[in-house]
Amino acid sequence: MMMGNSLERNQTSLAFRSLSILLLLAVVLTPFGLTANSWAYQDEAAPAASDAPAANEAAAPAAEPAAGEAPAAGGGEAPAAAPAGNAPPAAQESFLAWMIRASGFFGLILLLLSFLMVALIMANVLSIRRDNLMPPDLIGAFEEKINNKDYQGAYELAKSDDSFVARVLAAGLSKLNQGYSEAVEGMQEVGEDENMAMEHKLSYLALIGAIAPMIGLMGTVYGMILSFQTIANSATSPKPSELADGISTALFTTLEGLTVAIPAMIFYSLLRNRVSRFSLEVGMISESLMNRFSSSSK
Repeated sequence: MMMGNSLERNQTSLAFRSLSILLLLAVVLTPFGLTANSWAYQDEAAPAASDAPAANEAAAPAAEPAAGEAPAAGGGEAPAAAPAGNAPPAAQESFLAWMIRASGFFGLILLLLSFLMVALIMANVLSIRRDNLMPPDLIGAFEEKINNKDYQGAYELAKSDDSFVARVLAAGLSKLNQGYSEAVEGMQEVGEDENMAMEHKLSYLALIGAIAPMIGLMGTVYGMILSFQTIANSATSPKPSELADGISTALFTTLEGLTVAIPAMIFYSLLRNRVSRFSLEVGMISESLMNRFSSSSK
């Protein structure tokens, strides 16, 4: 029984000694382990430190106040300081301000063209309408005077109106004394002249639709030249932020040029088709009204 107790005490003593030795080794080797890790970190950062000694010297004074503040931080009385190296975030530029700055002179030209395009579209949309080119009241009154054989009154009515169909009818009545064929020919001449005048107004929209992409392309070339100039003048590989100005100029001017050109071409096509359709209707109406003089001229 005593031998069993002695064996248990020996085993307990051996376990206690082993645990004590392990704890002692852990305490002794821990500083060496930290030192080895620190030396390994210093070896990895050695090239950067050798390349920038000024940075290490500048970082040393910053480390000393941090070390001096450690007791105060341990006491829990020091206020929380801002993390070192965290600069305040820079103010972000809005997308509109960025676009205006990047577009520059080309963006100003395209902006003026856009205003001119909107003005031309509104003017043509308001003028090229059926009520303006072929007023129903005028056509009804003219037909009534023709039915009453008031030819002079019909001529005065057409002459006093400024619409498309009134000018055509007035031209036909003015040459009716020379014959029906001359009257029809006079109406065709006036109709073609009026048609050409309306298409001439629309041609400015086509011009804007043609030159706006060219101005945008010019801005694109200019922006790429700026980017390549930055690359050529840089001794090392330039940062993306240094190339962003030229690239943004190229992209924004291209976008703005297409934004102006596409609506201009769309409205030019739509309004030109409307002019062609209304011109055909004016010719049909005027010929139907003047056909009543065909038998009398014969």
